[in-house]
Amino acid sequence: MHIHTIVVGGIATNCWVYPLPAKPGTCAIIDPGEEGERIIGFLNQLNLSPEYILLTHGHFDHIGAVPVLASRFINCEVAIHGADAEYLGTQAYHCHSRSFTIAAGNTAYLDMLWEEMPAPGRILAEGDQVGPFTVLHIPGHTPGSIALLDTEAGVLFSGDTLFRNGYGRTDLPGGSEELMHASLKRLFSLDPDIRVYPGHGPSSTIGEESS
Repeated sequence: MHIHTIVVGGIATNCWVYPLPAKPGTCAIIDPGEEGERIIGFLNQLNLSPEYILLTHGHFDHIGAVPVLASRFINCEVAIHGADAEYLGTQAYHCHSRSFTIAAGNTAYLDMLWEEMPAPGRILAEGDQVGPFTVLHIPGHTPGSIALLDTEAGVLFSGDTLFRNGYGRTDLPGGSEELMHASLKRLFSLDPDIRVYPGHGPSSTIGEESS
């Protein structure tokens, strides 16, 4: 199985397209950060239709294209951890504006791109199964940060928790350095051969990052 990525938005977010072997022609979209129409064009090139939009956390650079995709693929399930669910739905702008004010000093970029966010179709929690993935709750970057683990395939989507040679920031609302280190320790206990697909930058393995 080939895992596809399209890098989107001003912060170069990895939007992952993961074909679902159990249902040929379908996929999961992981972290569609921006450029919804470009993502749709990419899916058309691959002849894939999304069953799920899976969000590793709620920051805008990982969910900015959700309104476009959810309106185009109306039967596609949008899923996020309950602790980050406030980043979707009718009150989402206020949540995102807090993060932008701290990160950028203003909300100009958010305001330029903003579209009303749909409510989540599914609230995820630790241990849930969604498609081929097991949900691992790994707070620290945000309260509801998750990793998506396909044990059979030996792959993990780590969002902004684990990068190659680094980890996500903890100074935005809901971030915690203590929880981040606990979450990293948990990930480092996994099989070292698991390949890690992060929210930004190149892929790695658990073994490479834990050594």
